[in-house]
Amino acid sequence: MTPEELSAAISASLHQAVDAGELTVPADKVPANVRVERPKSREHGDWATSVALQLAKPTGLAPRAVAEILAARLAKIDGVAKVDIAGPGFLNITVDTAAAGALAKAIVEAGSTFGRNDSMAGSKINLEFVSANPTGPIHLGGTRWAAVGDSLARIFQAQGAEVTREYYFNDHGNQIDRFARSLLASARGEAAPEDGYGGDYIAEIKDRVLAIEPGILELDEEQAQERFRAVGVDLMFADIKKSLHDFNVDFDVYFHEDSLHKDGAVNGLLERLKKSGHLYFHDGAWWLKSTDFGDDKDRVVIKSDGNAAYIAGDIAYFSNKRDRGFDLSITMLGADHHGYVARLKAGAAGLGHDPAMIEVLIGQMVNLVKDGKPVRMSKRAGTVVTMEDLVDQVGTDAARYSLSRFSSDSNIDIDLDVLTKKSNENPVFYVQYAHARTKAVDRNAEAAGVDRSAFDASLLSHATESELLAQLGAFPTVVADAAKFREPHRVARHLEVIAGSYHRWYDACRVTPQGEEPITDVNRTRLWLNDATGQVLANGLDLLGVSAPDRM
Repeated sequence: MTPEELSAAISASLHQAVDAGELTVPADKVPANVRVERPKSREHGDWATSVALQLAKPTGLAPRAVAEILAARLAKIDGVAKVDIAGPGFLNITVDTAAAGALAKAIVEAGSTFGRNDSMAGSKINLEFVSANPTGPIHLGGTRWAAVGDSLARIFQAQGAEVTREYYFNDHGNQIDRFARSLLASARGEAAPEDGYGGDYIAEIKDRVLAIEPGILELDEEQAQERFRAVGVDLMFADIKKSLHDFNVDFDVYFHEDSLHKDGAVNGLLERLKKSGHLYFHDGAWWLKSTDFGDDKDRVVIKSDGNAAYIAGDIAYFSNKRDRGFDLSITMLGADHHGYVARLKAGAAGLGHDPAMIEVLIGQMVNLVKDGKPVRMSKRAGTVVTMEDLVDQVGTDAARYSLSRFSSDSNIDIDLDVLTKKSNENPVFYVQYAHARTKAVDRNAEAAGVDRSAFDASLLSHATESELLAQLGAFPTVVADAAKFREPHRVARHLEVIAGSYHRWYDACRVTPQGEEPITDVNRTRLWLNDATGQVLANGLDLLGVSAPDRM
């Protein structure tokens, strides 16, 4: 019995109780999809639901009274062995062995669709992440967002959402001018400007610009700087795109910040905000009433010199997303951007939009550790550790997995020594090896003549089989929660739990018979469970953008 089947059975029981007059509740209050999840202790059953507590208010009954009515009906369902009521009205449900084991066959038949649903169908999400300035290689913070952002996009899509991955190309502002001056100084053999950029990559980009435009140094200073700006930014951004592509991250849209200023979007937006009542004039500047939305102070939108402040472009960018039809805008920013949340929501409200349409996810710092000591600098970038540095050390799979397996709002230390080990101490190796082991079992089973020509769910009765089935069955709920809470690390951590359950089952239960033992339906049925595990591991790794190797 899959979680979806049990959820549907509970919902049907609710409707039956309403039709029989046992419960009085408005039809729109009866959930179409009842949430079921694994209890913390297996002693409390296979599945648990709090639906009785949710229905207490609309029914006018105590939660335990609702639970008793539902328990009586659920106990009559085929496959349900026992229903207990715990605490104020939680329902703990135990399914019989055959019903539990049937999940293995259902997973194999569902294949790559297991864990997916359409709960977010119709939702159009703009997911903006990385958006590193095109003035240097992607640092570790951007690398973390590349892993987490792309994984989150995959998880949203697995729930039926339409997702656009977007990169905000910061090509307007002082940082681009400093980049151009740094390239020009390097070409002239001069030290980098005091506020400029250093590192070997500046010399590399400079050499490529000179190869494209060999006469650039014969131009006057302003012209030469502009050519270094135009050509250098294009080259740097091409490098960034390639690094991301090699990291299995590709964007649907590359939005140029400069376009908001060139097409008049920022100026038009400011005029709209002036008329909205959310801007006020003070000390020669126009201020946004961002304190109305939780900010610690109001923010300048039009400076006293008449120029737009940085936040004006951000608000114009959100307006552009709304005009493109997105009903949810999620932006991933670094730890130093906490203040942006209230400002953006205030700007959205000033334009007449629901502030809830804006979500900002804040990521914390990433540190690399090798030989027990922090890795501080990159050979190429000079001042920071880059995406290439991490990938060169551990590979794309380990880099993506390790960055996705932690909550993004926590600081993390990535131990390079651990991630290069081929042992259970290395979490990505642990999960990938479990998948590879399922494929090895397949190969051994084929050689021994074991196939999936028979399936008897009641034969999956060993304690390790019950444990493994429980973790496989929880996978769809884990994916749904990862989407709901914007936390891809839930998927990674659950894959590690599944891998552990699988390794214990592998040690306790054989798929292929030993020696002269005959092939039985136990062997054939266990092969279904083996393949179901491999399928769930592959599905989960795919959501994280990590490969599921057949051999290791």
